[in-house]
Amino acid sequence: MNSAIATSGLTRTFGDFVAVDHVNLNVAPGQFFGFLGPNGAGKSTTIKMLTGLLAPTSGSIEVLGVNFTKYPLEVKRQIGVVPEGMALLGRLTAPEYLRFVGEMYGLDRATTLQRSEELLEFMNLASETKKLITDFSHGMQKKLALAAAVIHAPRILFLDEPFEGVDAVAAGTLKQMLQGMIARGATIFLTSHVLEIVERLCSHVAIIHRGKLIANGPLEELRSGVYAQSEQDGQTGRLTLEEIFIRIIGKQEGATPATEQELSWLG
Repeated sequence: MNSAIATSGLTRTFGDFVAVDHVNLNVAPGQFFGFLGPNGAGKSTTIKMLTGLLAPTSGSIEVLGVNFTKYPLEVKRQIGVVPEGMALLGRLTAPEYLRFVGEMYGLDRATTLQRSEELLEFMNLASETKKLITDFSHGMQKKLALAAAVIHAPRILFLDEPFEGVDAVAAGTLKQMLQGMIARGATIFLTSHVLEIVERLCSHVAIIHRGKLIANGPLEELRSGVYAQSEQDGQTGRLTLEEIFIRIIGKQEGATPATEQELSWLG
């Protein structure tokens, strides 16, 4: 197996609208991979296809060397997912929900109970075991969603905006867990609009725009490529991921840089 995730010509259409257009991805085992794009670029649609929530219109997906279309259950046993909407069962308590998820993945009862307790303690949710999930704050629900996604020790974890609405303390807890997973050889596929976090965590980045992949590779290579262009324009200094993202997307859009735009009616 050379790839944790590999797609070839991955395409998804909705009527005449092409949401994802012949995307070729290759994510190596053990990578922390950032998948970026502006709103409506096709990020969530791609993740839904990679996790089996949405069937591709055409193209192929292999996860851990297994064809997803032919062997969906085998793949799903090996992955964890935190979708943007989370879709938790609000009328359960956190321990009840984790027991349900653990048993759904085929864990025995003793293992499920042990891991549930450890996860709730790690996520600082151990004192909330009597409260229904529907009464959790947004940040608490995010932490529980991540706990449920990793209870079966997945080899690949897909995260769609995991830090949205999460406070700094909770975000630190989540980052600690994710970095620990990478250290133990797991692969993480992350999409987020918080580019500072992506830059801090991810070693490789792909950028999608209007359904097409327009940049893909190690973060430092993308930085070097954009920096070379910036030098030609007379700009110097180390580029942040946000600056890289804006310049790559801006080039596609033919947009005027924000620094050159002005709203005269704002004093």
